[in-house]
Amino acid sequence: MVAVANKSVTERRWFPAHQPQTLQIAVVLLYWNAALSLLFGLLTGGYGRYELVLMLFEVFGGVGVANEKKWGYWIAVLASLLPFYLLVRGYVGGGLLTLLFEVALVALLLHPHSRSYYKIWFR
Repeated sequence: MVAVANKSVTERRWFPAHQPQTLQIAVVLLYWNAALSLLFGLLTGGYGRYELVLMLFEVFGGVGVANEKKWGYWIAVLASLLPFYLLVRGYVGGGLLTLLFEVALVALLLHPHSRSYYKIWFR
């Protein structure tokens, strides 16, 4: 007979199917931005340090929000605000469509439904 240790099985999620729609779309946008940054870097032949940091923040923020982690939510908020800081400082440029997606991401993460869900359920 084999004894099995009682240990909790932690399930990692990539998509928050049980969370409000605002957080679901925000996670998809975080992953989408990271994927586009990866593709753009591969096609242009390199990454700057700001693009790498932003890409990592977007992936870790998306995974953290999907798994209801407080640190993940704040990394996602930071990843959504960082492009505006970089734009003001002149490090990155972007078109109107990029700006619309960035504004939408900030609005989704800071929406009252997202904030109330964060306050109640995130650990």
